[in-house]
Amino acid sequence: MTEPPRSRGWRLWPRSMAARLYLILFAGLLLAQALSVGLMYYERYTTAVSVMLDTIEREVGTSVAILDRLPATERPAWLERLQRDNYRFIIGPGQQGVPLVSSRSRELTAMIAKEVGEAYRVHGDTVSVTPERYQIHLTLHDGSPITMEVTPQGIPVADWLPLVLVLQVALLLACGWIAVRLATRPLKTLAQAVEAVNPAGEALRLPQDGPIEVANAALAFNAMQERIARHLRERLHILASISHDLQTPITRMRLRAESLDDGIERERLLADLGEMEHLVREGVAYARSAHGGDEAPVRIDPTAFVESLVFDYQDVGQPVSLTGIVEGVATVRPRALRRVLVNLIDNAVKYGGAAEVAACRTEGGGLCITVSDRGPGIPETELEEVLQPFYRMEASRSRDTGGAGLGLAIATQLMLSIGGNLTLANRDGGGLVATVVLP
Repeated sequence: MTEPPRSRGWRLWPRSMAARLYLILFAGLLLAQALSVGLMYYERYTTAVSVMLDTIEREVGTSVAILDRLPATERPAWLERLQRDNYRFIIGPGQQGVPLVSSRSRELTAMIAKEVGEAYRVHGDTVSVTPERYQIHLTLHDGSPITMEVTPQGIPVADWLPLVLVLQVALLLACGWIAVRLATRPLKTLAQAVEAVNPAGEALRLPQDGPIEVANAALAFNAMQERIARHLRERLHILASISHDLQTPITRMRLRAESLDDGIERERLLADLGEMEHLVREGVAYARSAHGGDEAPVRIDPTAFVESLVFDYQDVGQPVSLTGIVEGVATVRPRALRRVLVNLIDNAVKYGGAAEVAACRTEGGGLCITVSDRGPGIPETELEEVLQPFYRMEASRSRDTGGAGLGLAIATQLMLSIGGNLTLANRDGGGLVATVVLP
C-alpha cells in the first residue's frame, strides 16, 4: 500500500482522521468542562459574597455595640470571641494605608458605616493589595479607637471535588474515544477492502450492517467491487481469447511463408510473424498472470530457491550472479514468484548485460528479493509508467529493443495477485534495481 502524501499544513495537526477527531472532541469536552467549572465557581463566589455582605453588617454592628458597652479593660478578652474567618478586631488605631482600592472594600465600609451610625466615624484604608487586606477604623463613644481588619478568603473547596472533576474528564474522554472508534472503524475496513482488490476480482466484501449510513456505503462499495471484478474478468478473457485465437492463423501464415523461396521478403515476413507470435504469447501470459493467487502457497528456503534460479542461468552461460542470501524459511507461491524473477532477470541481462540477484528480509520480517543491473536505468518520471501494459520507452517495435511492453506488466500483476509488491529504482552509479517484496 502506497503512503498518502503528507499535508503541507500545520505540522502539529495530526494526519489521521481518528487523531483529528480525538483532538477536536477532547479539546471541546475539556473546554466545556472548564467552562462549567468556571461558571460554578463564579456562581458560588457571587453567592458567598452576597451572603457575607447580607450578614456581616449585622454581625459587625452587634460586635461594635458589645465592645462599646464593655469596660476598656475587658475588651481584649472579647476580641477572640468576636473574630471570624474573614475579619478580626484590633484595639487601637491600626495601620496607616492608602485609600480603599477595591469596590468590594468600599461597599463593605459604607454598609458598616450605615449600620453603626455616623457617631463611630467609620473610614477605611487598604493595607495590602496582594493579598488583599484592608482595615476599617471606628471610634467608640469613650474615644477609644478600634480597628476591624478584613482579609477576604477564597471560596472553600471540598476535598472530593477535584477527584470528581478528574473522573468526569476521564469519563468524557472515554466516551469520546469510543465514539471516534465507532466512526473510524468503517473507514479502516473500507481501506482494507480496497487494498484487497486484485486483478483476479477477488476481494473482501464489506458487511452490510451497522448504522444506516455505513450500511448504504458498504452496499454501494460491494456493488462497485462486483462491477470492477466483472470488468477485469471480461477484459482478461477478451485478451486471452484474442491472443489464443491468433495463434492458429499465425501458425498457418508461418507455414506458408516457410514454403516460399529464400529471399529478403521471406526473411522479413518470418521476422514479422515471429514478433506476432511473441506478442500473442505475452498477451496470454499477461491474462493468466491475474490468476497467480490461485496457486497454493508453500514453505521454501529462499536461499535455495534463488540459488536454483541463478544456477539455471549460469548453466546456459548467462551472466547472472547471486550477491546476497537470507536465513530461515518463507511461505510463497513458487511458480508465480519464479515467473516474476525470470522476467526481471531477463530484462536485466537484456538491457544491463548482467544481473545481480540477492535475497533479504524486510523490517517486518517479509521476504525481499532484488534484481540489479548496471544498464542505462530508467528516467525517474517513467519508473511507474513502465509497469503498465504495453508501455515501452523506445518507439521501435523490435524484440531486440522495445519488446512487447508486457514483461514488467506481467510481473507487476503477478505480484498483485499473490499479495506482494514490485518497485523499481535507479542505482547509485548507474543501473536499475527491481525489488520484489512478499509479506
